[in-house]
Amino acid sequence: MEFNGEFELESVPPEKAWIVLSDPIAVRNSLKGCKYITPKTDEFSFDDYEPEEDVETLPEADPDDVAARAFKEGQDYAALMQVGVGSVKPRFETTVSITERDEEKFIMTATGSGSASGSSFSMESGMQIHPLEDGDGSRIEWWTEADISGRIAQLGSRVINPVANKIVGNFFKDIERQMTEVNEETDSSITDRIRGLL
Repeated sequence: MEFNGEFELESVPPEKAWIVLSDPIAVRNSLKGCKYITPKTDEFSFDDYEPEEDVETLPEADPDDVAARAFKEGQDYAALMQVGVGSVKPRFETTVSITERDEEKFIMTATGSGSASGSSFSMESGMQIHPLEDGDGSRIEWWTEADISGRIAQLGSRVINPVANKIVGNFFKDIERQMTEVNEETDSSITDRIRGLL
């Protein structure tokens, strides 16, 4: 299954959009059904991990904290997703690997796979932030290709697509809200400093 799209932010420059999309906490907060996204070590256990609650994001968060936890190329992350699809509400234990992260071109790509009771998936996804030709805004292009098997796949695209589109729509709506707040309330020197630390 393939999903792709783009959206524009008229007043948020690519540099600030990039910082929000580089923050696993900001991404988690915007992704409905996502319980956490955290660096994955060899000792990591989905059953034992307890995510930290009420973690601040920009504009309130400490810039050093945001830079320290930002997605890193080559790093594996554990993500726990629970999303209702039809009558099924699987708990996906997912491993996501950041395969590319280009600070200059604002490109990030990732691969991932996950499993739940009777279902599994693998995916490749990415995004690129482009400056708008007129003005200081951004155009964010994104794409995902996913292979789904098992119980969820049997529901078919007629059931899966509306759920996926709703998750994506809600995600970008919330990300846009966060980006607008960062743009309005965070001085450019702070976002420049974070980019320097990334």
